[in-house]
Amino acid sequence: MTAVASSGFDPGAAATRATDAILRDTLHGTDRGVVVDSPPGAGKSTLVVRAALELAAAGRPLMIIAQTNAQVDDLVLRLAEKDSELPVGRLHSSDADPYDKALDDLPNVRKSTRAADLAGLDVVISTAAKWAHVKDVEPWRHAIVDEAYQMRSDALLAVAGLFERALFVGDPGQLDPFAIVGSEQWAGLSYDPSASAVTTLLAHNPELPQHRLPVSWRLPASAAPLVSDAFYPFTPFRSGTDHGDRRLSFAVPSDGSGPDRVIDEAAEAGWGLLELPARHTPRTDPEAVRAVAQVVRRLLDRGGAATSERSDEPVPLTADRIAVGTAHRDQAAAVRSALANLGVTDVVVDTANRLQGREYDVTVVLHPLSGRPDATAFHLETGRLCVLASRHRHACVVVCRAGVTELLDDHPSTEPVQLGVTVKFPDGWEANHAVLAHLAEHRVASRP
Repeated sequence: MTAVASSGFDPGAAATRATDAILRDTLHGTDRGVVVDSPPGAGKSTLVVRAALELAAAGRPLMIIAQTNAQVDDLVLRLAEKDSELPVGRLHSSDADPYDKALDDLPNVRKSTRAADLAGLDVVISTAAKWAHVKDVEPWRHAIVDEAYQMRSDALLAVAGLFERALFVGDPGQLDPFAIVGSEQWAGLSYDPSASAVTTLLAHNPELPQHRLPVSWRLPASAAPLVSDAFYPFTPFRSGTDHGDRRLSFAVPSDGSGPDRVIDEAAEAGWGLLELPARHTPRTDPEAVRAVAQVVRRLLDRGGAATSERSDEPVPLTADRIAVGTAHRDQAAAVRSALANLGVTDVVVDTANRLQGREYDVTVVLHPLSGRPDATAFHLETGRLCVLASRHRHACVVVCRAGVTELLDDHPSTEPVQLGVTVKFPDGWEANHAVLAHLAEHRVASRP
């Protein structure tokens, strides 16, 4: 069963049409750039790999620019999986451990710290930071920029002379590029170096072809409407699955506790809110941290199994298929410690920044505004909440203290308006209200 059965919408056909149009502009268009907006789990990496393979097959060597070494290594492995004979170059740094050692087992992959050593290969891949140091080489005809919305425009400027045409692929709803210095003096200028590569690219080249992938293959039918409406109102998308295509079940029945009741709610509805009493707390709120750890412990103790379109048989919900998301690193550390005290060590616990691009069956989220006395720009950032709410294939459990809605109303957005700055809609205040309104329908009150 797919979504086409109940709504007339064929997700596979929609995704194919979008991909064909993107590849047509990339391989046969004349524009210097093609921009692709991709919602969470829409097959962005799959598109990058396919475009690379088709360009290489057409006799057009290319460079691929990613933002982290992990992304680079993942793309190399994906390319090798699709074509084990494709000559691929992995341009890396001189660090002691510069790449995934799994690449050493791939005979088609050549690794070097120097771009000249990789000249002539069909595909050469590296990070934007490494490409910025490459000089005195013949420009590539084509480039693919992965996670283009997480690349600052100054990083794009540093590598722009290395290629003639580029495909920019990224998720506009995720966190903005990170800058360690203030950028107020450039706000509103078309060459703001802290703006994303895509924002600056389109400011100077508004005529470039723009596409979007219309289907999320990660988010279930219970999650895609909320995430689309709250974070992508002008580039809406649908889930690739229908209600009933995925199911979470548990071998051990509920014990009636708050964690078990919210787990059952999330398994049934896709969302669950474990609400603690309203209170202003330290950032590493011990009660909230303990509640997050207890939800994870019970997910494992109850013998969960996930049924989906990927397998005819239920797949055990193991620790590696569960993740915990937080806003701050000290919160993540506190959750890891609490989990360790409960005997759990293999569950990923990390900040939204580090969870970008990753996928799990179930996520447990400590709400960024839980227990806070104020609503700062950091905690209201739309991308942060978007990442936390869009990592799951089956269910998301949010742990939060009561009172956040009132907090938002007491702290309306007071960020200064900058002339010339493209306003992101919806803003964090509006997105938080939308998500909380939906979570309220799936609320379970925590019992001390």
